[in-house]
Amino acid sequence: MSVAKISNRKKFISALLFCLFLLVLSALAAQAFEPMLPQTDSGVENLRGWLMSEKLDGVRARWDGSELWSKHGEKFTPPAEFTRNLPPFALEGELWGGRGTFEQTVSIVSRRQAHAGWLGLQLAIFDVPAAAGGFRQRIEQARAWFIAHPANYAFVIDQIPVRDRAQVEQELQRVEKIGGEGLIVRRPDSLYRGGRSAEILKVKTYLDAEAKVIAHLPGQGRNLGRLGALRVEETNGTRFKIGTGFSDDQRNNPPPLGSLITFKFYGRYPSGLPKFPVFLRVRIDSAL
Repeated sequence: MSVAKISNRKKFISALLFCLFLLVLSALAAQAFEPMLPQTDSGVENLRGWLMSEKLDGVRARWDGSELWSKHGEKFTPPAEFTRNLPPFALEGELWGGRGTFEQTVSIVSRRQAHAGWLGLQLAIFDVPAAAGGFRQRIEQARAWFIAHPANYAFVIDQIPVRDRAQVEQELQRVEKIGGEGLIVRRPDSLYRGGRSAEILKVKTYLDAEAKVIAHLPGQGRNLGRLGALRVEETNGTRFKIGTGFSDDQRNNPPPLGSLITFKFYGRYPSGLPKFPVFLRVRIDSAL
């Protein structure tokens, strides 16, 4: 082999190793990122002066300035058209296809190759995690960018100043009436810190939580021969049954054993059991 060929081969190997190094760094950075997450509103916090917005029921995503990642560090593969005009700085948002489209959204973003289904979604932006200052300053950076660089598949979620609790309750009723999930309220001066934060609250007429399916209980009456209830277990070991909230299809094809489901409830008994638990959905996005 000639000296020139050996030299070219070394250059190629060096370039390849460098690219692999950058990919590893990018993946590690995505996995190491800890998002800022909301706590559940207790109903006693004074929310005057906070900012509220609709809680969009989508798939959480982070744009790192060049690529799109899931909350668990999985790389999404949208077509180039979807990310056109996104900024060179990090954003957080929800991949959202509209109210009542959660399962379709998960199906679209879970595929490992770019496809046209993405063009039915938008990145609904709710934070700029690496920007300096409080939430109001951070979100204004995103707003200013998209005024100067309009994007077809991204928008900044509107933030409404809160006067009092009565306004929050009124907005919650309006959002739920049109099929929305609830509200998110944020302190306007809150700094970005990873983990659960009391400076971001989710406001709903009900509580929700997750549990693992550990048994299928047979039905009776009109549900004879199909699912009657799920026996589930929360991470703290609490076990209970969920017998309502299922469609006919879900009773005929119940969530598999071991799967993670979301349920809603209305407070807890002193024993820790949830009051009036109702099935909401299978958490098919839990690996994203």
